[in-house]
Amino acid sequence: MHFYKYQGAGNDFVIVDNREANHNNLSQETIHKICNRRFGIGADGLMMLNQKPGYDFEMVYYNADGREGSMCGNGGRCIVRFAHDIGIDRSRFTFLATDGEHLADVKDGLVSLKMIDVNYINTSDNYSVLNTGSPHYVKQVDNLANLDVFNAGREIRYSDAFKEEGINVNFVEVMSDGSLKVRTYERGVEDETFACGTGATAAALIFYKNEEGFNTVDIEVLGGKLNVSYNRNANGTYNDIWLKGPAVKVYEGEYHIQDKHIISKA
Repeated sequence: MHFYKYQGAGNDFVIVDNREANHNNLSQETIHKICNRRFGIGADGLMMLNQKPGYDFEMVYYNADGREGSMCGNGGRCIVRFAHDIGIDRSRFTFLATDGEHLADVKDGLVSLKMIDVNYINTSDNYSVLNTGSPHYVKQVDNLANLDVFNAGREIRYSDAFKEEGINVNFVEVMSDGSLKVRTYERGVEDETFACGTGATAAALIFYKNEEGFNTVDIEVLGGKLNVSYNRNANGTYNDIWLKGPAVKVYEGEYHIQDKHIISKA
């Protein structure tokens, strides 16, 4: 199986050009092994770029545990960059993902992805829960750099309130200039990742600058910098949400599924 490796702010993915539908039957075990960082290629997830009538392509996303996942924002940006790199030439892309239709564009080395509208946020005393294509728990903390994100995130993800469906857990430090630092424990990966696009989006919506109208929020994650812009409506709903940041090809190669052996080429 020919594969490509891309990363967006350190969120890394194996991508397969599946327009000929040659790889529709990969098992959960095989995908899990491909994403394993010691016995496979290593990635936060695997994506298939499929043909889809009426769209430039379809994005099918699998978590590192091998299960089909919900929307991945940085994955969406990486697969758009991949589509651009293999010759799907568009000024604006339209593709289908598990949470519906998305628009995207590639400009000056950055990929901007339009996210789904958000109409409801459940806020309690010290955290918020919302869905930005994937479910997210968002909590403000101090001294984020010293937080044990793996254990703190895992405790919340497997708590009685969330263990059945799982949830992504984001810890956010608000900086004096209004920018955010975000670290995320991702379900499906079951670890902290270097970035999470839907998580960065969720944090930006919670910590808005303007009560109403246009907002833009700069976000620093472990793997780099992202930006989220959006419109906040008077009734507390959000639309015209865009996630922007880098998406870079790392390498490509051949993965021999039966042999469990990787031969990669720069």
